[in-house]
Amino acid sequence: MVWVKVAGILGFLGVALGAFGAHMLKSKLSEEMFAIYQVGVLYHLIHAIALFALALYGKNSGMDIRPGAWLFVIGIVVFSGSLYMLSFTGIRTLGAITPLGGLSFLLAWAWVVWKL
Repeated sequence: MVWVKVAGILGFLGVALGAFGAHMLKSKLSEEMFAIYQVGVLYHLIHAIALFALALYGKNSGMDIRPGAWLFVIGIVVFSGSLYMLSFTGIRTLGAITPLGGLSFLLAWAWVVWKL
């Protein structure tokens, strides 16, 4: 049940950050930085939904989905978080962290294929 709530919180935050970006940041960020922000929101929301589906599967099947769930959460925090920070600060070295979040997403999806 906890993973359903975590997915719900991450989904809520994804929608809130998307709306914040569309209404508050679009005029304040360069086109390039706004596009980076939007990629962060997109991956955030897609993987919040994936986590929600995985959580429901785990709840209904009784399977321990924690490894895959944690990989999705880490991916959202690292991948999307680094893109959010990059778009706000313009510090390009933050882009070096982003692939680690992408790797976490890939590992999460590989875990889903392997375990389910």
